[in-house]
Amino acid sequence: MNFVPALLYPLYEARLLRGLKGKPQPKHVAIMADGNRRWAREAGFTDISHGHRQGAKKIGEMISWCADTEVEVVTIYLLSTENLKRQEAEVKLLFDIISDVVETLSTGDLGCQVRLVGHLDLLPDRVVERMRQAAEKTQKNSGVIVNVAVGYGGRQEIVDAVQDLVRAEAAQGTTAEDMAERVTAESISHHLYTKGLPDPDLVIRTSGEQRLSGFLLWQAAYSEIWFTDTYWPAFRKLDFLRALRDYSQRSRRFGK
Repeated sequence: MNFVPALLYPLYEARLLRGLKGKPQPKHVAIMADGNRRWAREAGFTDISHGHRQGAKKIGEMISWCADTEVEVVTIYLLSTENLKRQEAEVKLLFDIISDVVETLSTGDLGCQVRLVGHLDLLPDRVVERMRQAAEKTQKNSGVIVNVAVGYGGRQEIVDAVQDLVRAEAAQGTTAEDMAERVTAESISHHLYTKGLPDPDLVIRTSGEQRLSGFLLWQAAYSEIWFTDTYWPAFRKLDFLRALRDYSQRSRRFGK
């Protein structure tokens, strides 16, 4: 649809929305917002920070799109534990941009509730404190719940969950002999970063990459996955609605 003039986009969006009426829609959408650097290079920018900043602006837009849908929870993957190994200047830039994103979401008119998910101990204290203060302001909001995955790694999340579970059981005096029986899929779920929230129904990854890259490994076990070649800064509402349309046409089996 890239050849369709921009003037026709609203008409196409309206058509997609009408097509979703009465169809199954995801309650929880997880987004792998990938392709910021590639978008910047292909757009002719020598400074890749432009891609990161454009990608950051897209997040608020995407949350606003949910108002016309049945989406209640969005988890967006912004910084992985592997990303922390990039050049120091880029990592520092990402810290600043992600902090700006959290503050923008907390002060805008979206009415969303922001939660931070990830191994925050890996981040500088000043960055964590800035994000936590901003997120705290949103806790009474009743809009879309937005999980900002920062310093996140799927394997690390499972390790953290099991360790938290073991510590909790040990504090209650559970013996080593009984501990193994207390480690169940349900009990681990109660100690994940996203505890208390439904698992994602739909995972969207932009930029053409077709893998989870450690994102929500536990929670996405039975999620539907939708890939697009579009880079995150260029992701449009009609792309989002296409993903929802594709989801509505799938038959979820949950491993059965």
